[in-house]
Order: sequence, then structure tokens, then C-alpha cells
Amino acid sequence: MDIIKNDLINDILTTRCADPFGCLGLQQGPAKKGLSLTVWQPEALSIRVLAMDSDTLLSTMKPTQHPGLFYAEWPKEHSRFHYRLDITYKDNSQYIIVDPYQFPEATFTDPEHHQASLYKSQGAIQTHVQLSKSVTVTGTRFAVYAPAARSVAVVGDFNAWDGRVHPMSSNGDGIWRLFIPNVMHGARYKFEIRSHAGEILPHRSDPYAQRIEQYPSFASVTCFENKHQWQDDAWVTRPVEDIYEKPMSIYELHLGSWRRKDDNQPLTYTEIKDQLVPYVVEMGYTHVELLPITEYPFDGSWGYQPVGLYAVTSRFGSPEDFKALVDALHQANIGVIMDWVPAHFPADSHGLANFDGSKQYEYPDPKKGWHPEWNSIIYDFGKDHVVNYLISNAVYWLEEFHIDGLRVDAVASMLYLDYSREDGEWIPNKDGGNHNYEAIDFLRRLNETVYLNHPRCFTVAEESTAFPGVSKPTYMNGLGFGFKWNMGWMNDSLAYIKKDPIYRQHHQGDLSFSMVYAFDEQFVLPISHDEVVHGKGSMITKMPGDSWQKFANLRAFSAYMYFHPGKKLNFMGNEFAQGQEWSHERSLDWHLLETDFHKAQHLLSKDLNHLYQEESSLHFDHSHLGFEWISYDDSANSILAFARKAKNSDAHSIAVVNFTPTPHGRYRIGVPKAGYYKIILDTDETKYTGSGYVKTQAYKTQAVVSHGREQSIELEIPPLAGMLLIWSATPIN
Repeated sequence: MDIIKNDLINDILTTRCADPFGCLGLQQGPAKKGLSLTVWQPEALSIRVLAMDSDTLLSTMKPTQHPGLFYAEWPKEHSRFHYRLDITYKDNSQYIIVDPYQFPEATFTDPEHHQASLYKSQGAIQTHVQLSKSVTVTGTRFAVYAPAARSVAVVGDFNAWDGRVHPMSSNGDGIWRLFIPNVMHGARYKFEIRSHAGEILPHRSDPYAQRIEQYPSFASVTCFENKHQWQDDAWVTRPVEDIYEKPMSIYELHLGSWRRKDDNQPLTYTEIKDQLVPYVVEMGYTHVELLPITEYPFDGSWGYQPVGLYAVTSRFGSPEDFKALVDALHQANIGVIMDWVPAHFPADSHGLANFDGSKQYEYPDPKKGWHPEWNSIIYDFGKDHVVNYLISNAVYWLEEFHIDGLRVDAVASMLYLDYSREDGEWIPNKDGGNHNYEAIDFLRRLNETVYLNHPRCFTVAEESTAFPGVSKPTYMNGLGFGFKWNMGWMNDSLAYIKKDPIYRQHHQGDLSFSMVYAFDEQFVLPISHDEVVHGKGSMITKMPGDSWQKFANLRAFSAYMYFHPGKKLNFMGNEFAQGQEWSHERSLDWHLLETDFHKAQHLLSKDLNHLYQEESSLHFDHSHLGFEWISYDDSANSILAFARKAKNSDAHSIAVVNFTPTPHGRYRIGVPKAGYYKIILDTDETKYTGSGYVKTQAYKTQAVVSHGREQSIELEIPPLAGMLLIWSATPIN
């Protein structure tokens, strides 16, 4: 049978249709009388039309001159109705389906959302269509932004990955939509996009997919189960506090290599939960920071080349399993920070690159859109839909997974147009400079959105330059981050500690210089994964000297880090002096805890964390009022001495760190107040495998001027060690 020949039917047959609802499904019949039904099932032999709520036969469809295209009509006046299709295919299989092209209302009605919650309307959304009191059709509404596409189809397990079966519809706003009945949780799918030039592109994963399979399919997976019942109410409703005056000791970890099974397979989220939560509680950390857990195709990128910002990586389990991990950490009063990568994305064919045949997500010019250092693609921060996509993603993790903090990766690469580029390889901004105004605006809007809507959450910038005001509020013309990694402190202090102690006297400024700018930003002191990989060696291998000196150096450095103003971050393994350089392909060397030196470093890390939480003078680290130099210029002895002071009280402590193997029997330092000082931590104690250098544990001040102060004490200072003393107006037991 021949049916009306029109452009839409031709587009259906050639998989170029942008308006399948204009010709498929129920339409007005010829001469606008009655109804007609057109169905496109390219592998069908025959089709019968059944009532929606019974097996009543409404019509046997007639094949047309186009194989796979079927037609039926009701020539007399007939009210619209809902129906099912009983289809017999060429392989003699038979299925009854609900035709998606009878539900324009479900396809084109966007769920309510704000720009910061686009994930509630795009991607794959479970949808229910109530036809009557007794009949509800449930399925999945797919929506994808691809404004330059000629046509888009949903392909998946439910249509044998055949791009002819489910063409999507566009109403001119750039979003392609289709509601497909009976596609439920766990269905695998992608989008088949024909570019405006006519080519069918490699199947794309859903940019908003909440689950994506691993290699080789990289299929998106519908994700509607919400089995996890959150038990962290006490955490998420806790009073909003000034986090700048609270201790923050962060345990940074890569989930795939923290611990592994005997067969070298990584732990699941559930297995990690059972082992990680009690460990970080015992060790005294306040937060964990997870290397990126958004989906990524290449293990060796550690997550920093993500394809699937809305999907928890399926390497270790389901989204519900990951929620349970976060929940358990919260119930143990441990905050959860995730590394978040809005700076760039890889060029994998199933991802965002050239998504609809045009540069929808990236800058078109490679001088702005290609990242030469990481061979990746840079988001176009000047496009509203890109900014909304990223900010919605940040909100998604905070709201749906109760994440507490976002550590934003590679901020410097976003701020500067000439980052990792030579002259002539970058495009100046409108004023001829190298600042990316669009990225700056994006970062400010991101931080405003987070802090306005989630006051218990915070953001951290990995930013390695002197860009002003990274952690200043946007109303002060800052970027609005809560914290900034102190890369200057990290680089200077690591350069110093690597040197043989005999040469350190010439580099005292490497340690003291950090206090020149320590309060310009809200800093985190990071010893991160980047410092123990790519040939840099583990922390213990950076230390000079024989075995005892190596561990003594590491202990002194650890104490110095905890005594210095700023929040703390240590990568996994640092706490017990991991031996080998970190590799994402194997577990940490937990067996080292059977040896004295490593076991002692582990104990010191634990004690430092608990001391840091308990000692109020170490918390006031965002103001110069909480710090006072005593001696920063004793380069001959490589000794630093400074006071840490609590806010709004006389409570304070004295930190003394000796970076040489020479002990000092009578070393006088000036102190802020008369009274008594007692050592509460000494890294040279024998329990830490120190020398056990004999010293007095408590000191009464003397009216002897030293370091410009009227009161002083005379200390015994052990070799390669850090000590913390607390003050009291009365004798301390």
C-alpha cells in the first residue's frame, strides 16, 4: 500500500527525521477525517494494533511499499485512543510494545528545574503517564542537547542498538527528546547523532548519564533505583560553623589502590566502606578527599580525564554503594571531599568532543580549546549551556550524594589563556591580556551557587600561581573559593627537606618565606598524590641520610607541617612512610607496618592528627593574630621557633623544629607570657624510634630577655625533631 508521500516519511526512512511526531503515531486521517496510524519498525513482518488495557484487536496494520513502514486508518469519526503494538519480526520473534509516538505530552513536558539542577530534566528520567485510574505507562524520557544535529536517535538494548527505531524529536530549542515506554532501571543506551553535514557520528554516551559501563561498551545505563536510605541526618543538619577556625586534616586517597585484594583486584565501595571508615577515625583525620570518582575511561588518568561527570565510576560498584560509603563516613563525623574536574575533558569518541558534529562543549579554536599539557579539550566557559552543565553537576554531587567539599582541579589552567603555551599559541582576551574572563566568571558563579545553597559545603582550588583573591569572596572581587592549596609552601618545604642537613643553613628562607603570605588566602597545606608519583619518589625516599636520619627527617617535617598555619592534606601512604612510589595499579605497602620505623611513623601521624584536633591554639590558622615568630633566622642551627595562639584567649603553644642531627642542651627562646610550658609532643621520643634525647618535660619561664621578649625558657632540643609545648599560668602536671 502506498501512503502519503512527504518529506517527513522520507526523513524517517533515511534516519534524518527531526520531527517523528509529525508523521508517526496517530494522525488525522486523509482529508482530516478520522484517524490514521503510521508505525516504523524496520525489521517487522507484521503488526497488529491492540487496545492499551486489553487484548482487543483494533486493527491489523498494512505494509506499505517501504519495508518496515506500516499503516492503518479509521476513516470515520473516531476519538483518539492509546494502544499497543503486537509485532512479529523477520526472525519470527514476537513482542508487544507500547508505541512511544502516541505520547507527545510525556516527550515534550520538561520536568521542573532550575539552571543549577539541569540533571533533573536532561539525560534519562523515569516518567509515569497516567492514562486512567487503572492504567499507568512507565518508561524513560530521554533528553539530550545537540543543537547542530540533523537528527538524533536513542539506541540501546531495548531496540537492538538500531538507530532507525527510535528517532528523537526537536522543537527548535536544541534539545532532542523522546519518551520510550517500558524502558526501566538498568537499561543500556547511547545516542546516535547524525551531524548537519550528514555523517552518523560514533555513538555518544549521555552527558547526564548517572552510570556508564566500562570498556569496551562505555554504554550509558538508566539509573532510577534509590535504595539507599540516608542515615546521616545529624551530619547534614549540624549547625553551620566557621570552618576556618576548625581543624581540618584531610586524608587524600585513590580508591582503586588504597588497598587491594589478594588477586590485586581493587576493593568495592562496600569493602572500602568497611575498612576505610574505622581506619580514618582511628587515625584522627577529619576529612577524606577522593581522587575523581566521576566516570573515566582510562585507569592511568586516575580520574582526571573524565567522560561522565554525572556518573559514579562503575569500577567499584553502583551509585547506591557509593552513597553508602559517604553515609558511613558522615555517621563517623568524617567529611567527604571529591576532586572535581571542570577544566578539561578527553577526546574519546563516546564523550563530549565534537558532540553533535560541532564544538558544543569546547572552544572551537585549538589555541583556546586544546590543552597541550594533558592532550585534552577545554570547556567553552563562554557558553551558557556549558556553564549550566558544569554548575548543575557540582550541585548534583552536593545534593544527591551529600558531598561536603569540591576540590577543583587545575584552576590555574582555567584562569590563564597562555597556560602551558608558547608565544603565538594562545589568543589574548579582549583587553590583550592572558586572563580567561569567561572562566573567571564561571568560577565565581560556581562558588556563589555552592555557598548560597549549601552553607555547610565548601570549595578548594588547586591553584599554583599568585592570582589574587582565589579564596576571597566574590563581593571583594575574589574568585569565591573557600580554600586554596598552598603550592608555594609545598614546593619550598619539600625542596628544603630534600637537602642534606649540612646545606640547610643556606636555605632557611625556604621555610620562613611561607609566613610572608600565609594569611593572604585561606590555605590548605598539601602533600598530595602529585608529589609521590612520576619519578618523584615516596616521601621517605626524598629524605637524606641513613635509615634513621631519613625517618627522623620525615618525622620533623610532619611535625612542622602540623604546627604551621593552614589546614592539612596528606596522600594515602604518607602516614606510614610508604616505601615505593605510588602506583594506581597496586595496593599501598601495608606490610611495612610490621617494621619498626614505618609503624612508628604511623603512630606519629595518628598522634599528630589527634593533637591537632584537641589543641585549640593550632586551629586559629587563617589570621596573623594566631601566629607569632620567635626565631626564624637561626640558620646556623636550622632551627625554627614560633608561637601558635588560640582565638579570644591566652591559650597558646610553642613549636620548635630542629632540622639538623645536632642536639642542643641549652637553647634559650623567648616566649609570649610568663608561666609554665610543657612538651606535649616530641618526635624524637623512642616510641617514634627517635633517639630519646634526655630533656626536661616542663619549664618555668625566667625573666631573661631573649628574642625581644622579657620572658624566656632554656630548652633541650633533640636532633632532627619537632616539639610542641603548651602554656599554662600554673604548674602543669
